[in-house]
Amino acid sequence: MKAVVYREYAPDDDYAKILKVEDIDSPKPKPDEVIFTNKASALNYNDIWGMRGNPVPVPLPHVSGSDVAGDVIAVGEDVKGFKVGDRVVSHSNLSCRVCSACTSGREFDCTRRQVWGFQTGPLWGAYSEEVHLPEVNVSHIPEGVSYQDVAAASMTLLTSWHMLVGRGKITPGQTVLIMGGGSGVGSFAIQIAKLYNCDVIATASPDKLDKCLELGADHAVDHRKDDWNKEVFKISKEIAKRKGQAPGIDLSFDHIGQTHFNKQLTLLKYGATLVSCGATTGYDAQIDLRHIFFKGINVLGSTQGTKAELDEGLYWMGQGKIKSAVDSVYTFEQAAEAHKKMLDGKFFGKILMKPEAA
Repeated sequence: MKAVVYREYAPDDDYAKILKVEDIDSPKPKPDEVIFTNKASALNYNDIWGMRGNPVPVPLPHVSGSDVAGDVIAVGEDVKGFKVGDRVVSHSNLSCRVCSACTSGREFDCTRRQVWGFQTGPLWGAYSEEVHLPEVNVSHIPEGVSYQDVAAASMTLLTSWHMLVGRGKITPGQTVLIMGGGSGVGSFAIQIAKLYNCDVIATASPDKLDKCLELGADHAVDHRKDDWNKEVFKISKEIAKRKGQAPGIDLSFDHIGQTHFNKQLTLLKYGATLVSCGATTGYDAQIDLRHIFFKGINVLGSTQGTKAELDEGLYWMGQGKIKSAVDSVYTFEQAAEAHKKMLDGKFFGKILMKPEAA
């Protein structure tokens, strides 16, 4: 079968030099595994990290990709929940399922956890014509949801759901700040917050503000301005006046990191929460601790989520309440171009890739 393979790292981000479409062996199912075709797969920033070999030196030769949707073509003898012909999508959080974290419903805290397609291999990821995963890492696609939409949702919808619902304990009527609303996680976060009937302020670059509003954000702010936080606070004052509450943000959703972190803290109300899943602009944030201890702020980390949380998000996709923002679709042969576009940041939502044009 065809797959996108690299056999060396590209610390200089020269993807065209390393990414090649090669023939590799088709998988055969282990007793607990499901094998399915690749109808659509989605790019994530961990693909970039993998190709750089930093911060994690991934196994070589490597097939990237953590999100993929398709049709089941084979199942192992112990598989009970899936059959040939089922439409399915990957859940990329591979955990041991037996430690205390896993058995208490916190598989995202498993010390043996791996992100499929990033840390796994050699040659085990989504960017191949056929993929194999344990049954516990596969979910049914709701009726009416396309392969492309669900592939775009797999990791990012899960991450956003876990951040806001699982960690942030979002409640109806809150004022929620979504940093980077034009990203994959940000685009889903806007919709999840609106599902909870919250007032949503999204930030993005100027060319993405209107699209954030189209997704449901009540307000959109250019976070490239030095005083973006002042504009957010002004909006929060208008919201607070209508609600008869104190101004500020109840829940802040962050994956931008270093450049915007401390200003987020200044915006939070007493007892409010900031949830972080990443640090796109850097991890060495300057923090004024007074905003944390004096206001009793909760600063929470978050990574991936549970399969149950993924299935909750997929349910709402099936109800038409959450939709994927698909920016563009590339073929395996265009893999270098697709990843270069993701690195440049000139896209909204998710970039997809599939074996061939159709």
